[in-house]
Amino acid sequence: MKILSIHDARVVALPRHKGKGRPAKGKKPDFYVYRIEGNPASLLQERTRLLERKSCFILATNQLDCEELSDEELLKVYKDQQKVERGFRFLKDPMFMASTLFLKSRKRIMALMMVMTLCLLVYAALEYRIRQALEINNETFPNQKGKPAPNPTARWVFQFFSGIHLLLVGGMQQLVLNLNEHHLRLLKLLGGRYEKLYSGNG
Repeated sequence: MKILSIHDARVVALPRHKGKGRPAKGKKPDFYVYRIEGNPASLLQERTRLLERKSCFILATNQLDCEELSDEELLKVYKDQQKVERGFRFLKDPMFMASTLFLKSRKRIMALMMVMTLCLLVYAALEYRIRQALEINNETFPNQKGKPAPNPTARWVFQFFSGIHLLLVGGMQQLVLNLNEHHLRLLKLLGGRYEKLYSGNG
């Protein structure tokens, strides 16, 4: 069914002149170009129905117990797939240096993929913990532009912590350098185990 129609359609002739500059007053045009004009209109109810139909998609699951997995939870899990895709995109990033690895053995390739997948699992778990700690405490962490953000990526947090160094004094005393207020606040939110790693006493 057509939902778009044109009303008051008409062909308009537009005069054109050869050569450059403005033509003399009263000079006849050398040729014409034609343009179709009209007023578009649509059936709003039919248009809305078609939009709603195109906005629907099918999600299938083998979990038939709605108490175990509600429709809302199913949709949320489906949308969370983008996090997995983002993780594998991270593996393909030139900064990860994965392209410099050359393995001919199928077993070694499978082993490497298992290790990388395990690393992604740890990466995703840490990112979830960071965001959860920020949300629970109503805190933020500066993003790449220095503006407060409630949902930083673990990759950015790693980069933010990359300038921290451990200085050994006399082979006994350990000093952690370049920690700022943002580092300390995030470590405190994550818990004592994380604070201890950057205390210089661990």
